[in-house]
Amino acid sequence: MIVRSDNPITLVGGGQIGPDDLNLTLNGVSCLVAADGGARAVLASGRLPDVVIGDFDSLQPGDLQRIPEDRLFPIREQDTTDFDKALRNVEAPLVLGVGFSGARVDHQLAVFNSLVRRQEQPCLVLGEREVIFHAPPWIRLPVTPGSVVSLFPMRRVTGRSQGLEWPIDGLVLEPDGRIGTSNRSLGEVVLEMEGPGLLVMVPREALEVVTQAFLSGQAGRWPARAG
Repeated sequence: MIVRSDNPITLVGGGQIGPDDLNLTLNGVSCLVAADGGARAVLASGRLPDVVIGDFDSLQPGDLQRIPEDRLFPIREQDTTDFDKALRNVEAPLVLGVGFSGARVDHQLAVFNSLVRRQEQPCLVLGEREVIFHAPPWIRLPVTPGSVVSLFPMRRVTGRSQGLEWPIDGLVLEPDGRIGTSNRSLGEVVLEMEGPGLLVMVPREALEVVTQAFLSGQAGRWPARAG
């Protein structure tokens, strides 16, 4: 484990980063971690990353020279993405990820894959229009009535809901079957899942609400996967 923190941390990738993304995710965090090429965005903002994790194939020598050597943690294997390398080597109440959406579709799908595979580490991915996270065993979200709440299964999942216009009780959601995109909230939304594998997408404006749900005991936590 490279980073252990009792407070949320921000994780920055080399993908699309909006002008306010870093500022939105740095409030109240204790550590700024870059996943490989994400270090360029951190440096461009006038900051130094506390930690850089990855295979370093996206960083120029000039970038590396600006970062103290004791903050660099190379992981050279090519079997996993830099997002996965970083997520599996941090331990915090919550990871706020920026720079992991937009741009290439294959990169986005790989991020979704890691959110499920690294289910023990809660992580919110901030996109241009939405916040994406892996549904914990249960979560209570006081989102604004009428908000879009999209549910996308990365594997076969079942569960229960309160506060959704179209409840998921009794349904089987799976990637090649029924999915749950473009649902809507009637008020506070409660999800209870029978197992991991469901991605939740809510409007970007709900970032603070989702963050507080994970930090204030309004969300459960999956155990680490075996192996």
